[in-house]
Amino acid sequence: MRKKLLFLFLCCVTLSFVKAQSKTPSQEIFPSTSSHKIPNDPSVKIGKLSNGLTYYIKQNEIPENKLELRLVVKAGSILEDDDQLGVAHFLEHMLFNGTKNFKKNELISYLESIGVGFGSHLNAETGFDETSYILPIPSDDEVKLEKGFQILEDWAHNALLTDEDINEERGVILQEYRGKQEAGYKELVKTLPFTLYGTNYSNRLPIGTEESIKTFKPESLRRFYKDWYRPDLMAVIAVGDADVKTIEQKIKSHFEKIPLVKNPRKKLITPLKNHEETLISIQTDKELSHSKVQLYYKNINTIPANTEAEYQHNIFKILVTRMINNRLQELAQSKNAPYINASIGFEDLCKEKDFYSLIASTAPNTQLIALKVLLEEKEKAKRFGFNHNEFERVKNSYFKSVESIYNNKDKIASEYHANNIKNSFLNKKAVINISWEYDVLKELLPSISLEHINTFVRQHFNDDNRVVLISGPDVTITKSEVKKALQELKTKVLIPYRDESIASSLMTDIPEPGQIIDTAKDSILGTTTFTLENGAKVTYKKTNYKNDQVLFHAFRFGGTSKYSMENFEATKIAYDIMVDNNYGIGLNGYTKTEMIKILTDKNCSVSPFINKYNLGFNGGSTTKDLEELFKMIHLYFTTPFKDKKSYQLAFDKYRSLVSTSLNNPDNYFQMELENFLSKGNYKNINSPYINDFEKADYDLAFKKYQESFNNPSNFNFYFVGSIDEILIQQYIKNYIASIGGKRGNEFYKSENFRPLSGSHKKILFKGSQPNSTVYMKYQGENKYNKKEAIAFKLLGDIISIKLNESLREKEADTYSPSAGGYIQKFPYGWYELNIGFSCNPDKVDKLKAIVEKQISILITNGPSEEVLMKVRNILLANYKEQSKLNEYWLEQIVNVDLLKNEPKDVFTFEKRLNEITTKDIQNIAKKYLTNGYILGVLNPEK
Repeated sequence: MRKKLLFLFLCCVTLSFVKAQSKTPSQEIFPSTSSHKIPNDPSVKIGKLSNGLTYYIKQNEIPENKLELRLVVKAGSILEDDDQLGVAHFLEHMLFNGTKNFKKNELISYLESIGVGFGSHLNAETGFDETSYILPIPSDDEVKLEKGFQILEDWAHNALLTDEDINEERGVILQEYRGKQEAGYKELVKTLPFTLYGTNYSNRLPIGTEESIKTFKPESLRRFYKDWYRPDLMAVIAVGDADVKTIEQKIKSHFEKIPLVKNPRKKLITPLKNHEETLISIQTDKELSHSKVQLYYKNINTIPANTEAEYQHNIFKILVTRMINNRLQELAQSKNAPYINASIGFEDLCKEKDFYSLIASTAPNTQLIALKVLLEEKEKAKRFGFNHNEFERVKNSYFKSVESIYNNKDKIASEYHANNIKNSFLNKKAVINISWEYDVLKELLPSISLEHINTFVRQHFNDDNRVVLISGPDVTITKSEVKKALQELKTKVLIPYRDESIASSLMTDIPEPGQIIDTAKDSILGTTTFTLENGAKVTYKKTNYKNDQVLFHAFRFGGTSKYSMENFEATKIAYDIMVDNNYGIGLNGYTKTEMIKILTDKNCSVSPFINKYNLGFNGGSTTKDLEELFKMIHLYFTTPFKDKKSYQLAFDKYRSLVSTSLNNPDNYFQMELENFLSKGNYKNINSPYINDFEKADYDLAFKKYQESFNNPSNFNFYFVGSIDEILIQQYIKNYIASIGGKRGNEFYKSENFRPLSGSHKKILFKGSQPNSTVYMKYQGENKYNKKEAIAFKLLGDIISIKLNESLREKEADTYSPSAGGYIQKFPYGWYELNIGFSCNPDKVDKLKAIVEKQISILITNGPSEEVLMKVRNILLANYKEQSKLNEYWLEQIVNVDLLKNEPKDVFTFEKRLNEITTKDIQNIAKKYLTNGYILGVLNPEK
């Protein structure tokens, strides 16, 4: 189930703004009875056809030459009759399996041929109340554009739905169903009757039941299509690089012809029932990987929809959520914290109820204490309210998050807009205009008083319609203990939350600037590189892909490859904690908790890392907060703060999580397979084991950190984005060049160890789920070749398509087979082709043989020109989009130094990709797929 925090922008809520008047704190900004409607974004063309179909069109040039299409239907599994369980989701599958103009398998094949990948681009999803279809299509080709709208029309009313096709798809759906039957999903099934008390929702999970998937009559599915796939319940959304009038005409020509349904079937949905008593569910499952406590509260939503009053209501929810989450996070970092992490969230679980929940992950033996703490924190907010400092911080933080979107408003991808419009249609909301939103919030937020928020909490934090859910692998808490905790809370004496004053910045004194001793420009990459007097190098590239984004990375060679085994064992777990965003090392005498408070209203982050072969930082900021990012870089070198208290708290929680993680069969399989592939070599096993905690030494790890980060000599720093070239030079001098000290040339330590390769087998048994997971890996050492690297990537993508055709479409014995290949250059040449699928345990050998046959065909004959064209076009389409992102350019610039790549290769990728032939693919298959493979299989316990 998708949980949605009601963030204003994401939920597409906006406001017709009336300039705020001077008010006393007790006055409402917008009366709760206000019926003033929120206007739609004028840049979105909204229309309705005579048959009731709604359409939305927005011209947007990011990315160029692409149109995001959506068909959204207000019909999901809640509308199924008793003989139709699972057919809403089944129907979603069937629309890819034969329509009037695209016979079975033709649709996916055609879209792949024009660069639209199945799953990665083309997709669909079914929920309780809606079904949506996602189709990105090229907009610079009239034929492709027209076919895109023909596909949408066919989905809307031209599905074939033959008995034969339906029966053939049952196996695929059954495998999808079996794949869901892990402990977390089974817990959801058992708890929905409590959270969605009194409705059919708990009996209408979209996947259906195993029996219904096997036995429903094809006519039941066709009846669902006829009843609910009708124009008055549909919307067509088109956002992208195309003319609005042209798109509107295409929508009319394709969808106006669908007849209006006379006497349409009415939706009969049972509303949630109120319950004065608290509903309690306690679930134990040995395969759950962690323990949880969940509190759900359901208030009747009486706020007029899509009005100023609802806008105010949602703003209040955002601010309250953020303040309580800050408190819960701070509490998690205190001594004897009863939970690992906890949060509050307002959720969109049902239309007529206003849900909010408090959820905590706990150790198995602390669930009762965690429950009491969640209840108390909610009660503190109700009794005592919030205080001025925390309130101002979250207001500023929230405005900054909206401001960042506003600053990048003309650089927002069409996919983002399309999804927001979809939510507007489904929830009967206005489509937001971010400029309007920004102007409104700039005036409105200062007008919201602390008393407004505290009054809101007192009105909404009631105990009616409460649900308590307890779950875990070993639950000891009882219902009577839960009831006693609820009763004791009513009379318990509580201490109000105290918020200490904090600094406005992590550092206030600017160091004496250092010097830039050399400047070099790369005309190919468009970068500028400064060499600093302390031996550091800083490279930046100014781009216009975002108006308000700067991304950052830094590295030098070294890392844990140079450690003795004893030191590696002592620092493995400790390093994981030291770089944690919530519990890691502090800066300049501030703990991580204090740092989080100081940075609440700043949009920047810096995170250190220590890998096997290198170490450094990742981060990013807005242009306004870039100096704060540089301050953090400076402090990570000069004044890291050893916070042993926070370390111990994180250590205990991390150990608790790891101690139960192997209960989950998938976690167990992953860790056992990693150990097998690494031949038990401890330095090459990334997953944490419980024994690792016994060897952890925080003092040694902090000492090693200080040795590694005592000065920036030999570090390479990289910045990409909307950079002010004068300011960044000053920041570089002030905060990086100012750090003294030099070190000699350093490198990582090469090793002779290589992971397992050749023919090997590992069969494991874990869990009760009637499902097997199969993993096939071809891997080994090689000499890196950039042409082979592209060909090998294409080979993996070709195998993925062939497996979808053979294992899924033809055999119908698996839901989502996958394959992917890559060749790495660093730290040594290495190739890997990974193939994975899940299936019924008795089908493992059969499907494995089909995979082997498909690979044998590629070795013997090579791929067809058609399939090579498909994977090439998909890869090229992805490349063209990625190459307009700051993330892409940061990676390319870093790899010139890290991997010694040639700068010109960035601009020759398309040419080199198009030069790959079917013979190249065949040769690469012969070279790398004839030396055996490693087989890993996870079966259910016998």
